[in-house]
Amino acid sequence: MVRDESITRSFMLLCLGAAFLTLVVRWQTSASLAQPQPQLPTIQKPAIAAAPTKASGLVLARSQTRLVVDLSDRRVSVYRNQKLQVSYPVAVGQAGWETPTGTFEITQMQKNPVWKHPITDQLITSGPDSPLGLRWIGFWSDGYNQIGFHGTNQEEFIGQAVSHGCLRMRNQDIVALYQQVATGTPVVVQP
Repeated sequence: MVRDESITRSFMLLCLGAAFLTLVVRWQTSASLAQPQPQLPTIQKPAIAAAPTKASGLVLARSQTRLVVDLSDRRVSVYRNQKLQVSYPVAVGQAGWETPTGTFEITQMQKNPVWKHPITDQLITSGPDSPLGLRWIGFWSDGYNQIGFHGTNQEEFIGQAVSHGCLRMRNQDIVALYQQVATGTPVVVQP
């Protein structure tokens, strides 16, 4: 769909714009190498639970679901009714591009995202060779940049600090996670 491609292109530009903006901020604010580097801001929003409907089984299950990201263990865990359901390994933000910590909620979900290279404007179609993999689950934005869970075409880096703040997952894992959450699902990111 044109609308989905437009959203995906906007998202890709936002993620890469965040990386560029961080470099600019560092360059402008660093008088010496000894100065502390800026951190991504933490945005905290209250969790919004989905209201029960006729399909209340699925909605109720998702509304009682929360994700807990442990950056030190580099894992995301899915809890339903306070019970651990499953845990997946993730790649986290590298030094200078740390994944923001705090309590958030899922704000955007997209299947088969298309990635637009921010410098060359080259469009990378969705699929296993895409840097975004097969799914996108966004949970943080400063109004311009976005951070979320997504697949990757470099699964060998899962478990490492290599991203620009996003949480990269194996494609099979992001597809499974996508089926367990909905917009409004709480996301807790802890150090």
